[in-house]
Amino acid sequence: MDFMFSADIRSYKNMRNDELREAFVTKPLFSAGAINLTYTDVDRGVVAGIMPTSQSIVLPTHKELAADYFCQRREAGVINIGGNGTITVDGVSYPMANKDSLYIAKESKDVEFFSADENAPAKFYLVSYPAHRVTKTVHVPKEAAQSIELGSQQTSNERTIFQSIRPGLVDSCQLVMGITELKPGSVWNTKPPHTHFRRTEIYMYFDLPVDERVFHLMGEPKEVRSLSLEPEVAIASPSWSIHSGVGTTNYTFIWAMGGENQEFDDMDHLTVADLK
Repeated sequence: MDFMFSADIRSYKNMRNDELREAFVTKPLFSAGAINLTYTDVDRGVVAGIMPTSQSIVLPTHKELAADYFCQRREAGVINIGGNGTITVDGVSYPMANKDSLYIAKESKDVEFFSADENAPAKFYLVSYPAHRVTKTVHVPKEAAQSIELGSQQTSNERTIFQSIRPGLVDSCQLVMGITELKPGSVWNTKPPHTHFRRTEIYMYFDLPVDERVFHLMGEPKEVRSLSLEPEVAIASPSWSIHSGVGTTNYTFIWAMGGENQEFDDMDHLTVADLK
């Protein structure tokens, strides 16, 4: 498991891009036949890319978690961005098609990941936060997620949001998670930008060619930094940072939030003119 130690609201202003990446951006998440985990001190989140091929992959624990098993004191959300697969949780199997979600409850002991076809493997993206109570593991197919159409072609941010791990669908402790798909010709992932000081957020951009990029904007509104992100890496966005980004083509991204509440409308809106 890799570790990321984030910069604070003062020190990020003087950091080079490579230093910002080391503090906030994971290494490439997916390797055939492997699980790659990263722990960030941004709300103690854990991010993982899990890509089983001919053999299944078991979700491990690590001594730094001081737990007998990974979900002993944690909840996790998983979204499959690859081929068909299956996740078993304490002996119960959940089929996972492309862009299906699975919420894994606290105290789920045995978690195992499978691909249906090693030549078209599943790619399970996992985000985990500490949890304070036991809930219930829930499978959410993409078509069962709450979908919202936002933006417009004129402002280059026409998109569909799929809220899959959210109140009303899943009883989670603090995790909310879902997918945003940008329409062809749209490149802004949220416009205007915003902050929500009560919650942190982790982004993972995908569904764009390997030679295209998303320019992720971070920092205070009057001290904005940008990081050029390749597909299938994740970036941790602390509570004091703006949330916004723009791509060189349309793309899809997974967002996951943890913090003091689960209210999607609890955000502090900005305008593009506020950014310096």
